[in-house]
Amino acid sequence: MSRLTDANVALAREMIARYPRPKSALIPLLHLAQEQEGWVSDDAMAHLAELVGVTAAEVRGTCTFYEMFKLHPVGTYMVNVCTNISCQLLGGEELLHHAEEALGIRPGGTTEDGLFTLEDVECIAACTEAPCMQVNYRYGLRLSTDDFDQIIADLRAGRHPQGLVTANPGEPIPSHGTLGLTRQQTGESKMAGVLPPEQVNEAPVWLNANATEDAS
Repeated sequence: MSRLTDANVALAREMIARYPRPKSALIPLLHLAQEQEGWVSDDAMAHLAELVGVTAAEVRGTCTFYEMFKLHPVGTYMVNVCTNISCQLLGGEELLHHAEEALGIRPGGTTEDGLFTLEDVECIAACTEAPCMQVNYRYGLRLSTDDFDQIIADLRAGRHPQGLVTANPGEPIPSHGTLGLTRQQTGESKMAGVLPPEQVNEAPVWLNANATEDAS
């Protein structure tokens, strides 16, 4: 797999500039690499290591700590069905079994057309809305098997799935790796001006401001 594109290298440098230490940008940089390919390749991790001045092993150590980063190709849509306790009690296991039958794959598998990868996951922090699942980390809540089938049919047809909660209603779900459709932009005039700890020799501005107010 490829290293970052020239356009993404420019974005990576912009991200790195927001942090006092380059390696502090690793998590957003890994998301950038995953957005490019849909997963994080060895070449991408080596490229990130060069950009922030660490070893490829350090990048891999960060990458493997977080479940959202995939180290192998996955489907266009990552379908995560929760089977933790709340979802389990309210039909999560049944929803997962239905998903296996509907997609023709087991958890960890990808459909032959490359569209869907299925995962059996732990709590996804929507216990009051059980049973629930995610498609590329967009939530489907209080789902029936019919709801699941409709979501899959909509995705196959390129329609926005009505059963998913998204920040952009009506827009198609982006391919795996794209977390948001709006990218943060921070101009030079709006940078926080943070420094590495060893370069800090005075109290932060906000602390001085509070001290001045207290004295008055």
